[in-house]
Amino acid sequence: MKGYRILHKEAISDVTKLIVVEAPHVARNAKAGQFVIIRIDEKGERIPLTIADYDKDEGSITMIFQEVGKTTTQLGSLKVGDIILNITGPLGHPSEIQNYGSVICVGGGVGIAPIYPIARALKEAGNHVISIIGARTRSLIFWEEKLKAVSDELVVCTDDGSYGRKCLVTEPLKEILSDTKRTISRVWAIGPAIMMKFVASTTEPFKIPTIVSLNTIMIDGTGMCGGCRVSLKEGAKFVCVDGPEFDAHTIDWELLLRRLSYYRDEETYSLQRYKHKCNLDNL
Repeated sequence: MKGYRILHKEAISDVTKLIVVEAPHVARNAKAGQFVIIRIDEKGERIPLTIADYDKDEGSITMIFQEVGKTTTQLGSLKVGDIILNITGPLGHPSEIQNYGSVICVGGGVGIAPIYPIARALKEAGNHVISIIGARTRSLIFWEEKLKAVSDELVVCTDDGSYGRKCLVTEPLKEILSDTKRTISRVWAIGPAIMMKFVASTTEPFKIPTIVSLNTIMIDGTGMCGGCRVSLKEGAKFVCVDGPEFDAHTIDWELLLRRLSYYRDEETYSLQRYKHKCNLDNL
């Protein structure tokens, strides 16, 4: 059967899953900040997933996702050896990696996964990397050791205080930016849209360039459908071909948040249908 074989699977939490998939052409060309679009089977929808890691020698890519809708729930049900029909990528512009000096990488929830290759690339380029990761609770924190290995400083936060500091990621971020003994050249932030919005509002008064990676509604990944449109100060852009990274201070966050919720009812209905077990099937 044609497709992409799952080599490894790991349950990071009840809803967060990691899969390593055999995809040599993607792994060979992947760079930090890029993503793929996958389709599980012939009847499946196309969804974007950020490349959390890649192994060029093994020819594999790692993807981490939360089971929040029908497709991610179905993806989470697959086992080692199962086949994903389509993986297209790597897509999007890679992160702009240079030696900026001191930089901050902020990862929230599943955003911890895509912030890792960026932090690693920034460290390899000679930067002083400060990483801040956060989640609602301890069980949703992952890859702490991996990030520690590529960071000069690491701060861990949880909303409920079950691990690390009890605070949002914006609190230590503001503390670091307020330290007059430090000079921070750039900030990267990846996580829920609302988190990235507040990171942007935290860094803007300090006039620190801030880059966020957007994961919007996406269909074809080529800029043809317009589903991933994002409104910036200079006009509309498409996340799939112009991004996924953008200047956080130019984004119309309120419009983005509204667009992300457009199909919430349809997504809920689709998940309910997928999980529904008809009693007639038991007869």
